[in-house]
Amino acid sequence: MKKMFALGLLAALSLSTLPALAELKAGAIAPDFTTQASFAGKEFTYKMAEQRKQGPVVLYFYPAAFTQGCTIEAHMFAEAVDAYKAMGATVVGVSNDKIETLNKFSVSECSSKFAVAADTDKAIMKAYDSVMLKVSNYASRTSYVISPAGRVIYAFSDSDPAMHVANTMAALRSWSAANKAK
Repeated sequence: MKKMFALGLLAALSLSTLPALAELKAGAIAPDFTTQASFAGKEFTYKMAEQRKQGPVVLYFYPAAFTQGCTIEAHMFAEAVDAYKAMGATVVGVSNDKIETLNKFSVSECSSKFAVAADTDKAIMKAYDSVMLKVSNYASRTSYVISPAGRVIYAFSDSDPAMHVANTMAALRSWSAANKAK
């Protein structure tokens, strides 16, 4: 009995030392950034501050281009781009991949529907608290909806790509409805 209690206590203590997910919370100021990006295989300079002037931004971080989950997620965002545009929003994906890799990824997996940005020094991932906990060279799978005023409307972290589009879409609809009422 004492042995089982000790094992249970040890397990509880080890779980309590695991770092929690720490994405930016709703209402936080969304850091502005400028970086290299690719849209439809063409490089350009992406400026978050400029993009927000056009409407809300769905910013999603993903670990690495051409991996299974990231490919699935890119396809899902590409399929939803028209619905985001109908609400005045744009989409941008961010990873620490090199721009040459993103040029290919933006065409093949993003279907030339939205931009993907390079964060090779991980500064953007760090600013958005979106660094993978166990492998810090990669972004965690975290999605944000950012208002034109530069505030986080919604944040969601989950290694499974399945709900990122649905959740950001719902958050954007809710925000849009609240702002139309004003």
